[in-house]
Amino acid sequence: MEFTDRVLILRVMRFRETDLLVRFLSPKRGLVSAFAFGGSRSRRRFSGCLDLFNEVFFSVKITRNGLYNALQEGVLVRAPQKLREDWRRLGLVVNCVKFLESFGISQDGAEKAHRALMETLEVVERDDLPPANFPLMFRAKIAFDQGYAIDAGHCFRCGANLFECSHVGFSVREGGFFCSFCLQGERSGKFFPVGHETLDALALVQEYSPLHWNAEAVSPCTSQGQRDFSRIVDAFIEHHVGLRWHNNRFIRI
Repeated sequence: MEFTDRVLILRVMRFRETDLLVRFLSPKRGLVSAFAFGGSRSRRRFSGCLDLFNEVFFSVKITRNGLYNALQEGVLVRAPQKLREDWRRLGLVVNCVKFLESFGISQDGAEKAHRALMETLEVVERDDLPPANFPLMFRAKIAFDQGYAIDAGHCFRCGANLFECSHVGFSVREGGFFCSFCLQGERSGKFFPVGHETLDALALVQEYSPLHWNAEAVSPCTSQGQRDFSRIVDAFIEHHVGLRWHNNRFIRI
C-alpha cells in the first residue's frame, strides 16, 4: 500500500550509516514517521528535500505487515529562508513543534494542526519578528482547535457577558471564566484574576489564524495582561491537556 501527501518535515534523524528516520506532519494523517533508506546519499529520490521544516511532496510505502513506513521519493515544494538565518525565528518554530509533537495529533485533527504550523512558518518568514509570546499563543491555538476550547466571552456558570463584569476570574479546574457574581459563591478551586484585554487576546487567538497574530491585535498591551495570558494558558494546558514545560521540553504529568 502506498500514499502520497504534501507534508512538513519536523525532524530528521540518522538511523544507520546511510539511512534516515524522518518525522513529518501530514494534513491527512497527522504525525508520521518513515524511513528514508539510503536517504543521506540519494540525490535522485530525495534531492535537497530532507531538511528541517521543508515542505515536501512525499511518496510513502506502507510495508505489507504494517510495521513501518518507507519513503519512496520526495520532491521539494518550499524551503524556509529567514528561519535558517535567524536563531530567534528558528527557536520560536522549534518550541511550537515540540509542543505539537508532545500534544500528539490524531488523524481527525491533522488538517487544523498542519494549517496552524504552515501559517506559523509563513509568519516567521516575514520581515518583522513575531510577538515574543507567539509560541504561547500557538499552544493555546492547538489546544483550542483539538477540542479544548474556552469561552472567553461568557461566564462558565451563569452565561453572563464577561465584558460587562468588573471582576473576572479563571477557574483552572473548570477551564472557564467566572463573572464577579459567581465568583462570590465559589469557595474551592484555584482562580486567577483576569482583565478584559486578556479575554480579548484569548478570544482572538481562538478565532483567528496565526497570520493575524500581530502584537497590536492579539498580544495583551500591558505587562500585567501578558503575565495573566501566560499564566492562564500554561495552567489550562497543564491541568486539562496534561503537558508542562520542563528543562527545555514538554513532559506528560
